[in-house]
Amino acid sequence: MRDCIVNDTFSHLLQPDTLLPSQYFAILKRKGAHEPERRLVVAVLEDAVDCFQKHIHARDEKARQLFVDAEEWISSEDRSWPFSFENVCDLLQINPQYLRRGLMAWKDRQLNELQREKVVPLKLAVSSTPAAESLQQANAR
Repeated sequence: MRDCIVNDTFSHLLQPDTLLPSQYFAILKRKGAHEPERRLVVAVLEDAVDCFQKHIHARDEKARQLFVDAEEWISSEDRSWPFSFENVCDLLQINPQYLRRGLMAWKDRQLNELQREKVVPLKLAVSSTPAAESLQQANAR
């Protein structure tokens, strides 16, 4: 019986550390007392991550600026401002380097995916032109 209690108590430690932003922020919102200041800090971080992820592929100027601002805020190691990324993470007991590294890895995956999507249609478009078809037929001979 004791083993079951110990296993249940520590089972959360064996879970993967991959979470959706909505799952992560739901956990932060539930943790501890719901002081207004803490909720504000969680909202600041949540908004920045949302802007960063939502507008990564934005083409219009306003949405693109939201992405750039969020990326600059996340990348900054400046602690002079009370709501800096580093200070917000410290208040929420989050390792800022770990979160930053995870967000930048996510960004790289998104951009690599976009590059692959652009390359495939380009190849298909080029291969369907009459000149490309003639070249393919000549190469096949």
